Amino acid sequence: MLLASLGVLFGLALLTFAADQFVVGATRVAARLRLSAIVIGALVIGFGTSAPEIVVSGLAAGRGQMDLAVGNVIGSNVANLTLVLGTAALIAPIGVRSRTLKREAPLSLVAVLLFAVLLQGGLSIVDGTILGIALLGSLAVILLSARGGDPEFEAEVGEFLTDALPKLPVEVTRTVLSLIAVLLSAQILVTSASTIAEGLGVAEGFIGLTVVAIGTSLPELATAIQAARRRETDLIVGNLLGSNLFNATAVGTIISIAGPSEPVSASLAGLATWVMVAVAAIAFVFMVTGTRVARTEGAVLLIGYLAVLPLLA
Repeated sequence: MLLASLGVLFGLALLTFAADQFVVGATRVAARLRLSAIVIGALVIGFGTSAPEIVVSGLAAGRGQMDLAVGNVIGSNVANLTLVLGTAALIAPIGVRSRTLKREAPLSLVAVLLFAVLLQGGLSIVDGTILGIALLGSLAVILLSARGGDPEFEAEVGEFLTDALPKLPVEVTRTVLSLIAVLLSAQILVTSASTIAEGLGVAEGFIGLTVVAIGTSLPELATAIQAARRRETDLIVGNLLGSNLFNATAVGTIISIAGPSEPVSASLAGLATWVMVAVAAIAFVFMVTGTRVARTEGAVLLIGYLAVLPLLA
């Protein structure tokens, strides 16, 4: 049990670092190849920041551990809009851009609801195809709506670039090595989490909802806290909504293909799933009213997260 616990800690630490380096390397490679800021922001950074969930859930589903895979998706989506957004809002009120309310917010809410509905019958290859089409459709909407330029994407891409033109061989090496590290750390994390679940006699889904999900959401939490402390909150909501969109569609597609027809526990498909939908809806209401998430609303989200955890055990 001690070894498995150390494995989880090491896996999470390596996963967080490797995923961050993967996003940096992939973004700089894309910039060096002269891709537009819109494409880099929507595709490269979008997929890159969801790399922990994609790899961890994909590996778990491929091993037949569907509860762990689905629990990670649900837990990450809940943590993003309660633990992460709530913590950041307590530090400073989080403004929400009108573009985010018109684009990312409804797309994210629909994606989460679609994933929840499809999950009720167990995820199949057909469900994965539907989620994949939803992902492509969402990306098309984002890219088309940003054709005239998008300061949000440009600012996000700028965070990963340096003043000097990045050296392509260096950034390609960074990207490849960090991707290998992501795969290795995910394997360690999934194996260790399964061992802990078996040793404690708790469901793998609960471990996925809590330990694994919080771990894969740590990059978003660290980034949100840092941005809130600097009062640079413009990108926080967009990033979290984008993360949930990719989790529901991209990760949902991967686990549907990797573990088709694998059973999902009733507690995950039931209460946990609809908690995820409720959280997404409540956060959406908070964003729309006043076009910001106030400190009091952040406290409600954070308290809500702590309150629902025991119900998901």
